[in-house]
Amino acid sequence: MNIRYARMVHQKCRQGLYPSSNVLRFAVPEEKVPWTIDYPDYKPVAYTATVLKDKPWADPEINELTFKPRWNSIDDKVNRKSFTGDYIVSADGYPLNPVGRTGIVGRGLLGRWGPNHAADPIVTRWKRDNTGTIEVDKQTGDPILQFVAIQRRDSGEWAIPGGMIDPNETVSITLMREFMEEALNFLEIDDTGKKVLQNSIKEFFTKGDEIYKGYVDDPRNTDNAWMETVAINFHDEENNVVGKLALKAGDDARNVRWMDINKEINLYANHSEFIKKTVLRRNAYW
Repeated sequence: MNIRYARMVHQKCRQGLYPSSNVLRFAVPEEKVPWTIDYPDYKPVAYTATVLKDKPWADPEINELTFKPRWNSIDDKVNRKSFTGDYIVSADGYPLNPVGRTGIVGRGLLGRWGPNHAADPIVTRWKRDNTGTIEVDKQTGDPILQFVAIQRRDSGEWAIPGGMIDPNETVSITLMREFMEEALNFLEIDDTGKKVLQNSIKEFFTKGDEIYKGYVDDPRNTDNAWMETVAINFHDEENNVVGKLALKAGDDARNVRWMDINKEINLYANHSEFIKKTVLRRNAYW
């Protein structure tokens, strides 16, 4: 693993306390991140959150006799393939994080051993003034882009709405479902309202541009479990689809809003990088 690459995508998953715990990661300097580098003093902490115990959607422990996962493949309904290519499985049966050491072994807060696949919908529109005119940056003249940002309930950080891909679920379904649940409070709407909402945005979520597909520098990552995602940009050019809907936080979000995009934004995991790629795609202000 290239050290420069590890430095870029493997920062937040090596920092101090593991999320929602008092578990301190074993310190891993950048030059010791790759598995190819010998690190005889490496003594990572073992941690799997008790909240995962007996959850039907979570994997059991590796040493359970009935658990016989097929690594680097589609394992029944579970996708255990990685966007990074084939990952190594240790002699004692544990998948190894393809980017390298994190200071923690086990699953942490993640449900799956190995890759945990998510989908992130980046919903954007142009910022407009009261007359409907697109606003531009005064110095560069570039149009200002906004995206729907949610404030995560667990960490309080602002992020792109998104979540885990359910077994047998397509990425496109996950993208729309997660956006509705977190940014439109879909789970609290009555059945009639749900149908109306779904019909109003269904076509919108069929026309997106792939921004990123790969490993995520998520603070929940461990040596044996990690996040990967597909980030898709859905752009409301005329502000007449999602732009006319009332945003309301739901599910895992404590807040939601249209956020102006610029290089100063600091988002969860490496979401800022996804947003930067979106800006480049749209030729917007950064």
